[in-house]
Amino acid sequence: MVKLSISKAWDEARGIIARNGGLLMTIALALFVLPGVIAELVTPEAPSGEFPPFGYWTILSIIALLIALVGQLAVIRLGTGSRATVGEAIGDGVRRAPAYLAASLIWLLPFLLIGAGLLGVVARNPENPSAPAVIGVLLLVCVMLYFAMRMLMTSAVASAESANPLAIVRRSWDLTRGHWLRLLGFFLMFLFAAIVVVAAVGAIVGILAEVALGGAEPMTVGALLVALITQIVGAAVSVLLMLMIARIYVQLAGEQSAEASVPHSGT
Repeated sequence: MVKLSISKAWDEARGIIARNGGLLMTIALALFVLPGVIAELVTPEAPSGEFPPFGYWTILSIIALLIALVGQLAVIRLGTGSRATVGEAIGDGVRRAPAYLAASLIWLLPFLLIGAGLLGVVARNPENPSAPAVIGVLLLVCVMLYFAMRMLMTSAVASAESANPLAIVRRSWDLTRGHWLRLLGFFLMFLFAAIVVVAAVGAIVGILAEVALGGAEPMTVGALLVALITQIVGAAVSVLLMLMIARIYVQLAGEQSAEASVPHSGT
């Protein structure tokens, strides 16, 4: 079994950011921040715990999600040590996004369908929910978390290897064998840190928008400021996560010759 070092992946990811942070942030601004800001601004308000009614905002949100998916694959492509230009990396992301999306749906869709059914049962009587349904939801979350760690390399496989959706799923399963606990520890620590940072920045920006701009109501300057700052922070978190996944993939795949190389813009 290949030895996995999260600290080594972290050092390599930091090195890539130190050398090429501006270049990576350019990708993030174009493929994460701009679509995300547009989608956030056009999404109407809804009661707590509910989604707004279907509308044009739904289509824009789906488009923003697909563009972000391409951005993830492009960042991973550069993070694995590819000598591709930024434009080539984005082009690869566009070509390989359908296979990655299909691979994600293969393992994720069953959980979503079962979860929707169980949550529907719980929602019928939220004050006194069905005990079997609640236990089912908890078990589903645990099983889903296990599968999520085993599928953590699907994005890297989709970006670095020419494979169909089923092959991507099998490859990620094989790469993560014996590393589930270590990957879980990494993911939970990263998730906790990301939530703290995003929440703190969002709260601070929200207060500044309220004091200086009179609030952050939809389609106002305050809303634009909040959306822009939070999307930039979220994009930075996403870039770091994708670089970590890329460097972990390099270790698990045994590609010792793959260096954390310097991508170039192609200009």
